[in-house]
Amino acid sequence: MQHISAVREPLVTGGKTYHDVTQDVCRQVEAAPNIRWMAAFSVALFFLGVFFYSVYRTVWFGIGEWGLNKTVGWAWDITNFVWWVGIGHAGTLISAVLLLFRQRWRSSINRAAEAMTIFAVICAGQFPILHMGRPWLGWWVLPLQNTFGSLWANFNSPLLWDVFAISTYFSVSLVFWYTGLIPDFATIRDRAKGKIAKFSYSMLSFNWRGSAKHWSRYETVSLILAGISTPLVLSVHTIVSMDFATSVVPGWHTTIFPPYFVAGAIFSGFAMVLTLMLITRVVFKLEDYITLEHIALMNKIMMVTGSIVGVAYITEFFIAWYSQVEYEQYCFLNRATGPYWWAYLSMMSCNVLSPQMVWFRRIRYSITMTFILSIIVNIGMWFERFVIIVSSLHRDYLPSSWAMFSPTIIDVGMYVGSIGLFFTLFLLFAKFFPVINMAEVKTILKYTVNNGPTYGGPNNGGQPITRTAAPAPYSTPGVPASAPVNYDKHE
Repeated sequence: MQHISAVREPLVTGGKTYHDVTQDVCRQVEAAPNIRWMAAFSVALFFLGVFFYSVYRTVWFGIGEWGLNKTVGWAWDITNFVWWVGIGHAGTLISAVLLLFRQRWRSSINRAAEAMTIFAVICAGQFPILHMGRPWLGWWVLPLQNTFGSLWANFNSPLLWDVFAISTYFSVSLVFWYTGLIPDFATIRDRAKGKIAKFSYSMLSFNWRGSAKHWSRYETVSLILAGISTPLVLSVHTIVSMDFATSVVPGWHTTIFPPYFVAGAIFSGFAMVLTLMLITRVVFKLEDYITLEHIALMNKIMMVTGSIVGVAYITEFFIAWYSQVEYEQYCFLNRATGPYWWAYLSMMSCNVLSPQMVWFRRIRYSITMTFILSIIVNIGMWFERFVIIVSSLHRDYLPSSWAMFSPTIIDVGMYVGSIGLFFTLFLLFAKFFPVINMAEVKTILKYTVNNGPTYGGPNNGGQPITRTAAPAPYSTPGVPASAPVNYDKHE
């Protein structure tokens, strides 16, 4: 009996067996670092050094090292903060929302997307802390008892809402990511040869044995965390948008910001997922797991969210015209025709026009074009945040207070260095952790391989044996309830 769909493309190609999945994913973890990984890691470490130097200058000499002035009090720092938080959105969406909607195609990409979320939020968190000027006093924003002195946490401030929203988002995402890693850590533990590796992965796996009770608890925790994470997809960037929307600055004071920011966050997040996964599938030879069908589906989501962002841009202009408030109208006219017109043109070209190319099937399934588009989209989303922040501030109600913002070398170093921090963390993750969720991929093999997957391995010469995977009662994707035994342990 065939379990392959007659309509949909297979999610795993190459006729993989359970043993093949284990071998292909564990190969990069167990092998010594190759020259390509070492070269990429060296470049990432260089930019990480740039980041540390920029942080040193900022902390030691103050935020006067940045290009801020009396008019533009927010610029690259908050632009980078919102950009990184947005990039982290796709991981939660792929992990939680697609899990609840039972989308099996998420299984090959959710692990790397979740890791991307963790690292992006770490990068984002640096900027508000450093922007305080005295980051060692950052704990003053917490609701502390009066015995610490006259400290007042302003709960009416969206900046304080950010603290709670992003810390909650980071905590839940971290637990969700680590929970999914536990069964795979156990597989690597059982295969480990050295004592240090065996001890390390044994500690990380929390004594996972693959029993029915373990899988049951795994399923329960996954569903609970998915349920908690789903509203976070909407709430986190909504609260970030309220940093601007609750102000009375023309160009910021608008109710469209929350849905507009959420759509933009998913848009930029999926673009970064595509960038990382296209590199990962080539470097780690995972073309059979991250297929063209995965890439096309992510392209479709990027196209839809990009179109929503384009509608939001048009709506902003309409609201400014309809309001008949001359300051609001001038703000948007200044964005398009003022001294920062080049940033606005870059934003519109990258975020509105480029995603429409995905309508063409040839581009949607093209590796090269998808990679280029993913880079373009992330550039455009950075410019979007820059336009919203800087072009709304640099010309105030009084022409005498108008000023232009020019970034310093420290501004540039902080941004480029944060990219180095991100890729340093991601490369370490890709080397020492399984970059694809083996347990979840094995649950979808019976839907993608003719006659189901086999248990072929070295013990039988890789040939299929008499038993094949019978279709089991369907459970939530990501929970291999039909295979409670860790087959790799017996190979």
